[in-house]
This record gives sequence, C-alpha cells and structure tokens, in this order.
Amino acid sequence: MKYWKYFLVSALAIIIDQASKLWVHYNMEMGLVGEITVIADWFKLHYLLNPGMAFGVEIDSPYGKFILTFLRIGASIAMVFWIINLIIRKVRVAMIYAVSLILGGAVGNLIDSIFYGVLLDNAPESSPTTWFHGQVIDMLYFPLVEGQVPDWSPIWANEDFVFFRPVFNIADSCIFIGVVMIMLFGTHTQQPAEKHLEPQNSEASNDTEPMNPLESEKNAN
Repeated sequence: MKYWKYFLVSALAIIIDQASKLWVHYNMEMGLVGEITVIADWFKLHYLLNPGMAFGVEIDSPYGKFILTFLRIGASIAMVFWIINLIIRKVRVAMIYAVSLILGGAVGNLIDSIFYGVLLDNAPESSPTTWFHGQVIDMLYFPLVEGQVPDWSPIWANEDFVFFRPVFNIADSCIFIGVVMIMLFGTHTQQPAEKHLEPQNSEASNDTEPMNPLESEKNAN
C-alpha cells in the first residue's frame, strides 16, 4: 500500500483530465463560438487544440511530434522509478505526492498525443500518420484582466491585452502544481520522531555506586 497510494493520485489526475477533455470534445465547439463563462468574466471554458507541449510550445522539426511523444514516454517511466526511490528513501510525503501529480499530468497529455489522432480524428492534416500525432485538448481560460494599452506606452500603444492569456488543461495544472510543491518542499528526508525516554526499571538501582564502608559505619553510629 505504501506504493499504490501515490500512484492512485496519478491515476485520479489522469481520469479527471481525460474526463474533462472528452466532455469538452463532445459538448463544445472550438474557439469563441463555443466559449462558456463559468465565473464572471475571469474563468471560462475555451476549447482549443494544442499540437505541441504545455501552453502551446512546439519542437520545430518534421519529427517534432514523435520526439515529443517519446520524450514524454521516457519521462513518465523515469518518474515511476523516481517515486519508488523517493518512497524507499523516506522523503517527505508532500514531495512524493508532487511527483505523483507531475506523473499524472504527463501521462494525461501523453494519452492525447498517442491516441486522440485516431480516436477523435484531431491530428493535423499534414501529419504522416494519425498515431502519435493527436492534438492535446485545452479548455481552462483565466482572462483575469482585459483592457487596452494606454496610448502613452512606448510599446503596444492602444493594443488590446489579456492577462492571463494561455489556455491549458487539468494535466498542465497537475504538472504546474507538482513543480511548485517540489520547489517548496524539496527532497529532504523525513526527520525521525524523537524517542521517548524509557522509564527506569527496577534494575536501575543496581547501577548506583556502592557506598563507602567508612561512611556506612559513621551512619550506623
């Protein structure tokens, strides 16, 4: 059980991530047309397809998608062994949960890359094959501040701006939260609990120094 409770966190992250992506795919239209306001104007669901890494980063190569997918596979396998190693070393529980979240996020996006091109037919038209070329589904959008850059600004004057602009998903969130937790808790091992002092037994009296015979005679007189 000492291993599985951490991998259960990864599994839950994957299930929630995949459930949210499939719900968005089957119930929303892409772009502004299908945008759903969740809370006021600062939390929205905005359906986008991401062909690359987290927050839209891509590898500029004809084989970039293959490279990215196999890097994710390798990283996911490495994290499984990392979690086991952390448990053996008795590292802080928060640190192990952090890596478990990152593992769940990595596998969540990995599933998209491997299977969505086939199952959801969302691979780019230029892809040589639908396998390993699926696009990641993003939907979480937090435009916290929207406005226009003042005309006196030396750059981007009078241009519209949005903060926070990136659209991401549950898997990306798990990776981000896991990284922040690692930065906060590090890899320090747990400090063993202080042992309580054991009560002295009846034999403790035998360890006392014997009384000087001369002193015992004085006490007798």
